[in-house]
Order: sequence, then C-alpha cells, then structure tokens
Amino acid sequence: MSQLLHTMIRVGNLDRSIEFYTDVLGMKLLRKSENEEYKYTLAFVGYGDESTGQAVVELTFNWGTESYDLGTGFGHLAIGAEDIYQQCKDIEAAGGKVTRQPGPVLGGNTEIAFVEDPDGYKIELIQMKSAANGLG
Repeated sequence: MSQLLHTMIRVGNLDRSIEFYTDVLGMKLLRKSENEEYKYTLAFVGYGDESTGQAVVELTFNWGTESYDLGTGFGHLAIGAEDIYQQCKDIEAAGGKVTRQPGPVLGGNTEIAFVEDPDGYKIELIQMKSAANGLG
C-alpha cells in the first residue's frame, strides 16, 4: 500500500511561511532541517505527522532566493475544514488573504473558499461534510 507523504513548495521567506501555516491555518511545525553545504532549509508543517497517515507540506527555502514564478502548472493545496465560514473570518482576522469567500462551487453543492499564502500559493478550503464528494 502507498501513502501520499507530502507536497513541496518553495518559499521566499521561511519564517513568514511557517507563521502563516501554523498561526493562520493552524498546522504544526513538525520538523525543520538545514543543509549548509547546499544552502537550503526544509520545514515540514501539517495537522498531523506522516506516521499517522496525514499528508504534510514541505516548505523549501533556498537561501538567497526571495521569490519564485509560480507558473501555470500548480493549482492549489486543498484542506478540509469543519466550518470554512468561520475559518475564513479567522484567517482574515489574523491578516491572511481570502481570495474567494466561502460558498457553493459553481454548478455544484460543495462549499469551498480560497485563501492565499504569503508566496501567492492558493489553498482551497473545503467544507468537510462534502469533501469526500469531490466538487459535484
């Protein structure tokens, strides 16, 4: 059996990104490591460790690189939440950016919202009661 372990994204300011994912989205900093020889730092954040079956986000900071062209291939991370309406209020109160207010997806019943992390990565919040149904 296989398991999705993590998704890696490159960030321009590691401390700012860790703060967003932990303080704003409520994840935990699971571990952090530096590689002096190749000049990068990795931080793994998530709601639970991979050993518990949770997928996590690897934040990769390449020393000296402050921003990236996000390109058109990456879409978004998706997070299931019990109450996306309250979560969006909490995110905005913490200084986070909500780019699509909570509500039903166009042409369907699944309730979603979108927020953006400090590097511009999109994060979809999906109401848990309908998360397993896809976006229909």
